[in-house]
Amino acid sequence: MSGPVPQLVPLDLTPFFHDSWWIVGIKAVLALVLLLLLTLFTIWYERRLVAFMQHRKGPNMNGPFGLLQSLADGMKLMFKEDFTPTAADKVVFMVAPFVTAVPAITAFAVIPIAGVVRIPFTNVTTPLQVTDMPVSVLFIVAVASIGVYGIVLAGWSSGSTYALLGALRSSAQVISYEVAMGLALVAVFLYSGTLSTSEIVARQAEPSITIFGHDLPVWFAVQLIPSFLIYLVSMVGETNRAPFDLPEAEGELVGGFHTEYSSMRFAMFFMAEYMNMITVSALATTLFLGGWHAPLPFNLISGLDSGWWGVVWFLLKVVLMLSLFVWLRGTLPRLRYDQFMRFGWRWLIPISLGWIVLVATFRVGRREGWFATSAFWVAAAVVFVVLLALSFLGGKESAPAAAAPTEFDAFAGGYPVPPGEGEQLPELAQVLPGEPEVSPGRSREARPSQDAPSPRDGGER
Repeated sequence: MSGPVPQLVPLDLTPFFHDSWWIVGIKAVLALVLLLLLTLFTIWYERRLVAFMQHRKGPNMNGPFGLLQSLADGMKLMFKEDFTPTAADKVVFMVAPFVTAVPAITAFAVIPIAGVVRIPFTNVTTPLQVTDMPVSVLFIVAVASIGVYGIVLAGWSSGSTYALLGALRSSAQVISYEVAMGLALVAVFLYSGTLSTSEIVARQAEPSITIFGHDLPVWFAVQLIPSFLIYLVSMVGETNRAPFDLPEAEGELVGGFHTEYSSMRFAMFFMAEYMNMITVSALATTLFLGGWHAPLPFNLISGLDSGWWGVVWFLLKVVLMLSLFVWLRGTLPRLRYDQFMRFGWRWLIPISLGWIVLVATFRVGRREGWFATSAFWVAAAVVFVVLLALSFLGGKESAPAAAAPTEFDAFAGGYPVPPGEGEQLPELAQVLPGEPEVSPGRSREARPSQDAPSPRDGGER
């Protein structure tokens, strides 16, 4: 991975623009069918994997291995009663589920599922991707951000306080973690020199390292591992999945933004969540895991890294990313909302900004030949020593004396809240019914006698 930066030659995107209308239609239908089938599979797969983690069986009654359980759930929701709250804005209430589901379907149009394939029973060859454009990744990010409008409109139009709170949480959450996700993708743009999804996949297939005389490709998940890790966290927050499912936290919001929805309109939100999971997993596969290309050592075998084999590798990588979603859900508890937002703004975003500066510096340094001069390494060593000394001296400074704890009234605002830093709850006397109050710090020496009158029998034994 050393040496001068190779000249990036833009790939030829004309095959996407010269396909016949019926070829584009077939690819669009295939992409839609694949997304819907993956949605049904993901619902079943999540239940089976969580059941395996918890030593249960999971769905096993409907169809072989319970594979038809998702279809049975859809039929159940289809025949459930559909109602609209009296206080709801009926038009917005009906449109909101579609605003959430459609962007997830649209974003899948620029995901490369495989390379150039031959359509069966014809001599036509075409890339297995509906279309591509020079800014495909920006298109995905822009379209995916529209889905939050459906959540906000659903919460606002329901006429319910719980739904509105869930919608407000979701809007703040998605905005915060979309910033971190976008910054994580910037490093990929800088390293690959393109925003086209098919070109990014092609860059990851180019030889990047030599091992035992073989030139091997290295995926961006390895070359840009901080960006990959930040993206993994951000995609969980972006899709409102556990442990970041605060907009649907049933403990305090009943069901969140979809509390007032039922039947197929609820099913649209249910499907949109899984479609968004699949879309962000497919994007992670495309940008960081080599796309549809085979992993080592299968990419060294002739024929296993081209044609329809790309669909197999693509689906395996997507299922791997979906397994991460399920693993997190079955392992981690739900965070507090303030912890979640603090993690995004105080950690993910600053780390992303610093990593972008390092990647940009590294790319410019390779192009200009900085790393070949001794002056650069001397300057880098001096900067490292200075930063290390500053961090050491900063750690030696005495910590400020902690302020004396002040008495805290948890009900001052009319609603119980936990004490903050430097605040202490007052000692409360535990007074039993019918006993005189005891001042704090004094122990109760005598307990009520067994012969004392009880309030349950009117004071008489």
